[in-house]
Amino acid sequence: MPHTPPPVGPRVRVRRVYEPPEPADGLRVLVDRLWPRGLAKADAHIDEWPKSLTPSTELRRWYHGTTGEYEEFRRRYEEELAEPAAAEALAALRARAAEGPVTLLTATKDPSRSHTEVLLRVLTAP
Repeated sequence: MPHTPPPVGPRVRVRRVYEPPEPADGLRVLVDRLWPRGLAKADAHIDEWPKSLTPSTELRRWYHGTTGEYEEFRRRYEEELAEPAAAEALAALRARAAEGPVTLLTATKDPSRSHTEVLLRVLTAP
């Protein structure tokens, strides 16, 4: 009987929305609350824009203000992701990622210190 490797989990990655689409992107999901500046909707090639998965306006403003600290932002954002609408959207996105690749798109200059890193970790957690 041939050996079937175990599933490796959801295939999710993060890219900047300004980068040209690639065939490997699969489902392209914008995860910013605001539409990216200077990007025409026709050029973005966005498949979904689930605003319930984005940080609230209040949290975003707090983090980008003078008092925002990343670890506290991460904690508050994880609390928001546990709320019913976000949890439902997360479950749907996990199901889509189990079917094929998903690319989380952001205009953030440094995705590793943004909400996308938190969302990626929560989304791909076992």
